[in-house]
Amino acid sequence: MLDTLQYGLGALSGGLVGFSLGLVGGGGSILAVPLMVYLVGVSSPHVAIGTSALAVAANAGTGLASHARAHTVKWRCGGMYAVAGVAGALAGSTIGKAFDGQKLLFLFALVMLAVGALMLKGRKAVGIEGAQCNRENAPKVLGYGLGTGLFSGFFGIGGGFLIVPGLVASTRMPMINAVGTSLVAVTAFGLTTALNYAFSGLVDWPLAGVFIAGGIAGGFGGTMTARRLSGTGTLTTVFAVLIFVVAGYMLWKSAAAL
Repeated sequence: MLDTLQYGLGALSGGLVGFSLGLVGGGGSILAVPLMVYLVGVSSPHVAIGTSALAVAANAGTGLASHARAHTVKWRCGGMYAVAGVAGALAGSTIGKAFDGQKLLFLFALVMLAVGALMLKGRKAVGIEGAQCNRENAPKVLGYGLGTGLFSGFFGIGGGFLIVPGLVASTRMPMINAVGTSLVAVTAFGLTTALNYAFSGLVDWPLAGVFIAGGIAGGFGGTMTARRLSGTGTLTTVFAVLIFVVAGYMLWKSAAAL
């Protein structure tokens, strides 16, 4: 059972996660899982993963509503990506539950480093205004969605940090549209993973509640900041640097526990 201070830290962590989701469409579970384990003090990595998946899904839904009002969501692309990814997320989360928790965190950090490097490499790309999902790029969009969902479920993450570059790579849409559109899939992936973990009793419901409450406020701030920074490449750089910092810390902490 967590104490009052831990719940307060949970609300603060939720605010950071919500801001990240609104700002770059990802980073929810990249931040949520280590924050729950290392800041809030959740002892079980699997409970941290299951709880963060639920909280991230709810906060992504709030961010999606904000981006929808700003007309930065491409709904067809988001729907295609989400449908393909849900199947992958279900399979990945089933495998992840059976995997050693500390090893899971260590592998998670390695994946983060690889994605951060790829995002920095493509930070100059501005994308194509008006890019859409059609018959020509549908196989690529669905393929990226399936693969992203598998990773998302396995590591217990919303997957935004994989979905955003996946959408850019498969459709060449601008970063601001990829951020908004990714939240459709982040919500779907997170719910799929959370329900799978909840079925095994691996969700701390009170902690998820305070995390979500903090995330709602953070999400609004992140969305407004994203609109100001769109088109400059700064969004990608900020997120990549965030990935490197958190991944380094996770590698240090999880490697010591192996």
